[in-house]
Amino acid sequence: MDITIRVAGEAGQGVQTTGNLLVESLAQLGMYVVSTQSYMSRIRGGLNWFDVRAGDQPLLGGSERADLLIALTEQAVAILQEHTTENALILYDGEQCERDGVICIPFTKIAKETSHSPVMANVVAAGSVLTLLDLGLKDLEGYLERHFQKKGPEVVAQNIACAREGAKCAARIERKLGAPRRRKAPANLIAGAEALGLGAATAGLKCVFAYPMTPSTATMTYLAGVSDRYGIVVEQAEDEIAALNMACGAAFAGAPALVTTSGGGFALMVEALSLAGMCELPVVVVLAQRPGPATGQPTRTAQQDLLFAIHAGHGEFPRAVYAPGTVRQCYDIARQALATAHKYQTPAIILTDQFLQDLQQNISPLDAALRPIDCRVVEGGDDYARYALTDSGVSPRAIPGGPAAVIVDSDEHDHLGHLSESFQVRMAQQDKRLRKGRGLTNEALAPELVGPEDARTLLIAWGSTYGPCREAVERLNEQGGSFAMLHFAQVWPLDAKAAARHLRADRRMVSVEGNSTALFASLLRSAGLPGPTETLLRYDGQAFTSDYIVSRIQE
Repeated sequence: MDITIRVAGEAGQGVQTTGNLLVESLAQLGMYVVSTQSYMSRIRGGLNWFDVRAGDQPLLGGSERADLLIALTEQAVAILQEHTTENALILYDGEQCERDGVICIPFTKIAKETSHSPVMANVVAAGSVLTLLDLGLKDLEGYLERHFQKKGPEVVAQNIACAREGAKCAARIERKLGAPRRRKAPANLIAGAEALGLGAATAGLKCVFAYPMTPSTATMTYLAGVSDRYGIVVEQAEDEIAALNMACGAAFAGAPALVTTSGGGFALMVEALSLAGMCELPVVVVLAQRPGPATGQPTRTAQQDLLFAIHAGHGEFPRAVYAPGTVRQCYDIARQALATAHKYQTPAIILTDQFLQDLQQNISPLDAALRPIDCRVVEGGDDYARYALTDSGVSPRAIPGGPAAVIVDSDEHDHLGHLSESFQVRMAQQDKRLRKGRGLTNEALAPELVGPEDARTLLIAWGSTYGPCREAVERLNEQGGSFAMLHFAQVWPLDAKAAARHLRADRRMVSVEGNSTALFASLLRSAGLPGPTETLLRYDGQAFTSDYIVSRIQE
């Protein structure tokens, strides 16, 4: 069993705070929880909502419809009532509402009367919700004590009083929803953006450069928060061009470096990306996707920058492009990207998106210990050649300050790093750089198959569609179907041999993507692999859910 609670209202009304209160409380109760967000590009007003999904089994994504809607405005009721389940409960923050099926609990009024502070309306709402779920307030009160203890006992007491008043109101409602069975689910809550930052920090990251851009900023903010613990320099650059050039400079000096950005910012970075390719610098770019073109939908989600990431930058040079599918994979991929960039002295890109950045769930704790990757730096000597020709394409990498003279140039250069106009040198150096592609391909992550090997229908997923697709496969198979999922956490270079074992022309293959032109399906065909026979695309700015996938598959 699982249940979805949707808190909806204007920006600035405490939608996120209420959602966080609920997700923390439900996690402490031992349930599996997932939270997702939908918010407009504004500081005040509009309509935002925060979904909390709780269940007695691990959850991987959100739901299309809510079982309990907490509406803080009439607009929230008007727009979202039709997006509730058949037997949903709808609570409205007011004393009267003309719509049928809406229960009025004046959260704000109760907060004013109880604490003289309307901002505590979210605590009233949280108390009401937990009572409707027949869960009690013990864990919520514990959370309030921990969260507000620095503000003193009076503030703690006011918050607890507000929660209890909300519970009293909800107790008068005859119909209760009931809650999923309590399990021993991990209490550790973490979002994709945080897991990505933690993975990079534990890998020995030393420098972060970024210009804030939704939805990538959450990773930059997290890394700033842990910078003292891990010894990381975090610099907010004047623009995206400066950010990646700073990262190139840091990498040249030997410091593992990362930048965070979104599509528009990455567009400004492509010249510096090409610089990293020519100078063979191990930089990592976190590209958190959102719908374009141009400003597009800055607070929504998409998978539209796949081919852009693979081909960005003038000229030809190798790179690795990853696309984590889960919160835990965000951690693992961050470490992998830094290790790969340094092993092959070339850029690595991590494709995430708004959905995965904001996706919060309780998982077993991630290892927060510092375990630096091997940066593969040599000391060098008098005969050191930065761009020595090698069979692997990887040259010995020294950094300035040692006995070796380290010379780099954005122009074509010889093995020592000096600018060269020789046609023969040009061909030798270009071939050397491209030889790294062999190693990158040999070490590419194989796609993961979920479901029976002989399933008649194969859903093809990459990046953040992992969770919704996996849940959809499980639901469809429970209904008697024959489904499996093939998920790619690395999209370039592809492990074509591993993929070919599952991509067969004798089965139905459906590419599930958050874009309008089936970019990954095109990529598979360009690699000489059997292309999907169908596509299931979503490009309205909303994230996939298993509900959405199942309904589309069954059409």
